[in-house]
Amino acid sequence: MGDTGGAAHPRYPLDVPMRVSLFLPTLDGMPLLERALDAIDRQRHDFELERLAIDSGSRDGTVACLERHGFRVERIDRREFDHGSTRDRGLARATGELVVLMTQDAVPADERWLAHLAAAFDDPSVVAAYSRQVPRDDCNPLVADRLRAWAAGRAASAVQQLAPANSLDELPPAERLARCAYDNVSGCVRRSTWERFRFGPCSSGEDVVFGKRVIEAGHRIAFCADSVVIHSHDRTPRDEGRRTYADHIVLAEHFGIRVLPTLRACVRSIGDTRRVHSERLAALGLPPAERRRLERWARGFAFWTEVGTYLGGNAARLRSGLGGWTLGLVDRWMRR
Repeated sequence: MGDTGGAAHPRYPLDVPMRVSLFLPTLDGMPLLERALDAIDRQRHDFELERLAIDSGSRDGTVACLERHGFRVERIDRREFDHGSTRDRGLARATGELVVLMTQDAVPADERWLAHLAAAFDDPSVVAAYSRQVPRDDCNPLVADRLRAWAAGRAASAVQQLAPANSLDELPPAERLARCAYDNVSGCVRRSTWERFRFGPCSSGEDVVFGKRVIEAGHRIAFCADSVVIHSHDRTPRDEGRRTYADHIVLAEHFGIRVLPTLRACVRSIGDTRRVHSERLAALGLPPAERRRLERWARGFAFWTEVGTYLGGNAARLRSGLGGWTLGLVDRWMRR
């Protein structure tokens, strides 16, 4: 178990808060959840750690596992879950000055993940921080490439903020996102800041929308490259497309990012992306059977992610057109 209020460990700062809360939303997280909780138990830090979870209808032993590891668990109906509102509900129950937000499939990479994340708040101007994510050993190489390209995949720590004389709207769309990047796979917020900038109802992208609010208010977000979690997904190409669709709705609405503005651009991008993926797989020197398997996956991956990018980025325009009712049906299917 992590230290809870004893003598300070010499490798860690002495002035981190004495009480930190950790919140997990869960649903059928086993068996990976148990690995994550075992790694949390091994953390070395100098503060009391409060453990909270909200479970939305698990049937695989998730709740019992959480309770064995010292979590107070609130149960809700699956239909009540919402990425923003459920996190608000968990934060409202937390008593720590800092609240760590995780997903159930993020496994701390070492015993210092939590101490490094909390140490970011030694800077009083930092109101939120997030960890580096590294893909699992068995992660699809194309998915691993995508994760490394995201802000949470960087190798060097950084502090994100706006220059005093600048506004977010003055920056190019991609730079707006880079300044506001924040990730709830493994992140932490000052509870006092959350009280001002709650997540609110949000079906996707609640973390970057929160990041935008605090950056626009003149605060700072820290990316902590030495706080590391192991995290990646093994989704089907279709599910990757669904996730991409939801992400690009948020990116278009809040940051003005529209990567594929037309259907023609989408069709062209599917072909270009398939060629890039094929070249990437060829360079890996994989056994023939493995390469053929991944190439089949990559063809579907290119199709679904580019379609998701196009539909999500242009959702507002498409809803207002003659085919708006069709997009409504697509939206319900993509978000399912």
